[in-house]
Amino acid sequence: MTLSRRGLIGAAGGAAAVGAAGLAGGLALGRTAEPPPDPLARTYPFHGAHQAGIATPAQDRLHFAAFDVLTDDRAKLARLLRAWTTAAARLTQGLAAGEQGPTGGSYQAPPDDTGEAIGLPPSGLTLTFGVGPALFDRFGLGQRRPEALTPLPAFPGDALDPDRSDGDLCVQACADDPQVAVHAIRNLARIGMGTVSVRWSQLGFGRTSSTSTAQPTPRNMFGFKDGTANLKAEEPDLLDRHVWVPAGRDPREDWLVGGSYLVARRINMTIETWDRTSLAEQERVIGRSKAEGAPLSGGDEFAAPDFAAAGRGGLPLIDPRSHVALAHPDANDGVQLLRRGYNFVDGSTRLGRLDAGLFFLAFVTDPRTHFIPMQTRLASRDALQEYLRHTGSGLWAVLPGVNEGGWLGETLLA
Repeated sequence: MTLSRRGLIGAAGGAAAVGAAGLAGGLALGRTAEPPPDPLARTYPFHGAHQAGIATPAQDRLHFAAFDVLTDDRAKLARLLRAWTTAAARLTQGLAAGEQGPTGGSYQAPPDDTGEAIGLPPSGLTLTFGVGPALFDRFGLGQRRPEALTPLPAFPGDALDPDRSDGDLCVQACADDPQVAVHAIRNLARIGMGTVSVRWSQLGFGRTSSTSTAQPTPRNMFGFKDGTANLKAEEPDLLDRHVWVPAGRDPREDWLVGGSYLVARRINMTIETWDRTSLAEQERVIGRSKAEGAPLSGGDEFAAPDFAAAGRGGLPLIDPRSHVALAHPDANDGVQLLRRGYNFVDGSTRLGRLDAGLFFLAFVTDPRTHFIPMQTRLASRDALQEYLRHTGSGLWAVLPGVNEGGWLGETLLA
């Protein structure tokens, strides 16, 4: 048996997990606390009712990729998804993509892992897979395309680049080490060669939302806390209501029960213009203080905004056209999104300005009720839109979780 590429690291991760369990037990018994385990040794289960990478605590790094499917052969697509399932189950546990690893197997054959993650820990890698609306008719699946899975409408102010939009398949790789996330996407693309090709991809850093109450609220490229009111993993009832696809809603999406819908938007920020804007104007546009992230109506970061509170001259303390006012559930029939956005900087433009912004990712139970009405309202009224330009977009149905012995897309293609 050939030792897997990161077999030793994986074993170390397993030991760390045992150590973490021991730590919890020790604390319960009132013993002296041990140092916390290395977060880079953390692994998340690949198998389960839902895919990891949605309610999982958001990692620090992202490599997102959209793929075009090159074949019309349904069996070939199913074989690819089986192969991706096997590789993803291994990669997320800190193992090589294939059993031989980057230095095993025949010396005369390409390795079944590319090798740039040799020696790196699992880093909390999660891989999340989705299918796009254009895939269904090509494979005789038109009757199984959910009513909710149609291309997003054009929103006011969109400046979408078709080379950074849509795709038949998408994979979101999140990890606490960027090289681990890149390694995962690279190996999935390698495995899919001849069946799929990368349509576009996006790297991200510095998560712009928290998906767990254990995580502090991060800041976006405008310097403001982002995602204070985001849905959290510790709120299962809200996740059921706003994220997961329920049974019995639409016969065309029965195969998607336990899955979700993923909206991706590449949002460029006019950084240089924002940096010349007064702090007062920045806070008015956002509706929160820059220092604490508190609503301008008062309180701390997590205080409920009071949109009726008035200040000098009877004017509302929170501008009705501020981002907080228009994105709040009170202004959107109570709907909430689960966001996993990331900052990005893709160098500079020819004008010497940062090509930077927010790669917005949101998981919702139905884009027609949760994302499209909200974005329509924001695009036409949000004062923040003056500083934003949407340059990429896509919508995918996120496959349900995979049980042991199952494979991604089994409920759709089998």
